[in-house]
Amino acid sequence: MRTRTYEQKWDLDVFFEGGSSSPAFHSFLDELQKELTEFSALVNQFQIPTNPNDKEGLLTILNAFQSSFKKLRQAGAYVSCLTAQDTTDRGASLLQGKTTQLNSELQSVLTAFDQKLVATPQSVWVKLLSEEPFNELSYVLEERRTRAKEKLALKQESLINALGVDGYHAWGQLYNMVVGNIKIPFEENGETKQFSVGQAFNKFSSPDRNVRQSMFTQWEEAWDEHTDYIGETLNHLGGFRLNVYKARGWDNVLSEPLDINRMSKETLETMWTVITENKAPFVDYLNRKAQLLGLEKLSWYDLDAPVGNTESKVSYQEGAEFILEQFSKFGSELTEFTQKAFDDSWIEAEDRPGKRPGGFCTSFPESNQSRIFMTFSGTPSNVSTLAHELGHAFHQHAMAGVHTLNRSYAMNVAETASTFAEMIVADASVKNAKSVDEKIALLEDKIQRSVAFYMNIHARFLFETRFYQERGTGIVSTERLNELMLDAQKEAYCGALDEYHPQFWASKMHFYITGVPFYNFPYTFGYLFSLGIYAKALEEGTDYEEKYIALLKDTASMKVEDLAAKHLGVDLTKRDFWEKAVKLSAKDVEEFLELTK
Repeated sequence: MRTRTYEQKWDLDVFFEGGSSSPAFHSFLDELQKELTEFSALVNQFQIPTNPNDKEGLLTILNAFQSSFKKLRQAGAYVSCLTAQDTTDRGASLLQGKTTQLNSELQSVLTAFDQKLVATPQSVWVKLLSEEPFNELSYVLEERRTRAKEKLALKQESLINALGVDGYHAWGQLYNMVVGNIKIPFEENGETKQFSVGQAFNKFSSPDRNVRQSMFTQWEEAWDEHTDYIGETLNHLGGFRLNVYKARGWDNVLSEPLDINRMSKETLETMWTVITENKAPFVDYLNRKAQLLGLEKLSWYDLDAPVGNTESKVSYQEGAEFILEQFSKFGSELTEFTQKAFDDSWIEAEDRPGKRPGGFCTSFPESNQSRIFMTFSGTPSNVSTLAHELGHAFHQHAMAGVHTLNRSYAMNVAETASTFAEMIVADASVKNAKSVDEKIALLEDKIQRSVAFYMNIHARFLFETRFYQERGTGIVSTERLNELMLDAQKEAYCGALDEYHPQFWASKMHFYITGVPFYNFPYTFGYLFSLGIYAKALEEGTDYEEKYIALLKDTASMKVEDLAAKHLGVDLTKRDFWEKAVKLSAKDVEEFLELTK
């Protein structure tokens, strides 16, 4: 029996002691700057291979690329942790600007390198990729070469990278700063408190509708006060991106996100079509939930409201132990890894002011560690979120033996491992319920996530697609942004809600993440893809862990359609896979409706 109490604050000093003023971290950045300068010189001196025996130069470049990439990821991860744990840390904000600049420098060097890959004669290129050690990297190298052919000349692409530091990426950083400074006044226990955005959001899962409704009023007012700034930010992010696309000759805003996620337009369209045609059970769930809460229709702030046994709060310790117990039923490697994450304080979960909202997992490749960020307040949803982020960390752990350049998996498959881990815990929670009331509450919490992927994420996708269509002809006003969001939500939720959240475009940080365009549909893909994997795991039990890890190792070195064909034997461009996955999640709704009729 374990006696250790798990810490709710992460350990960052193991990387660099002293936070944003750490001398060790500043020295690390200086070393990285020097290494990038040397890498640039190597690329400039690199001679385009003219025969298959010209291997040494390319090998030297790839080794330098690997080293610089790992160091930059290490630095970026550390800074992202600093800015998340304390939104008032001005030193961390300055460091974020520095790491953004360094990343821009690396991208410019890589652009020059990619141009030389393009210039390599095709016959020489094919021969090189068929031989060691390049055959291991054939997919990512071919991908880099193909993408480079579709971009502008070196000087133009380098200029885009340079201007992006104080333009494109700076707008994203401005959004984070604005949100970090937002304080939402809320009366609690007869005292008016100032809540951070993250703390305020947790109130939407309160069992008391007066609390939820009151917080939503304050929430809307807080965002309304800042929509002018945030609207400008969104417009300039979109404008920058559209101008780059126009210069490259890309006429479809989905070209880049689909390419980044290594998936076809046909797969995306099939997925959304199947979801749209199969939303009826989830509308029934929303209507039933409204009845259980004594309402004609749910409002936006009721979506996360608990039903059934509303007293099921758990401590962080209990949540951690439950996750470990359930992971142990899947496989030993996942369990041992998760134990290490808890033992070594990899997780920032404390509920306190000043933290940014949301949750994430970030990798420190130089140290072969990860860090997880969230705010734990004791709800079943918090336990699921913790399992979700641990799934991300395990994915990074599974890639440890893979070449660094084969570890950059896209967001859609990144969400697969996290959602898979979340399912293990959510299913176990429902099965282990001590009463019918508790089972209803836990089952409903599980269904909420299906609704999020099929409806909330769909609304984001619809909004962002239409926003870019309108942004192509000029600035989109905040009033119009509200209208676009309202229309998207009504369509995605099939008109099942009474009151919506038209300023969701301002409050959802995913629209402002500059590293990944269309930070929405990959979530839904990952959820449904993981359902297919989960079905396999249920069939094979603990024997499946080895196959699961093999799948994770391949996630950054092939198209998702090929990944699914190889490891699951399915065709993602066809309806069958998606229909089976959606219907699997609809079984939860059937059980919920039966238990609550």
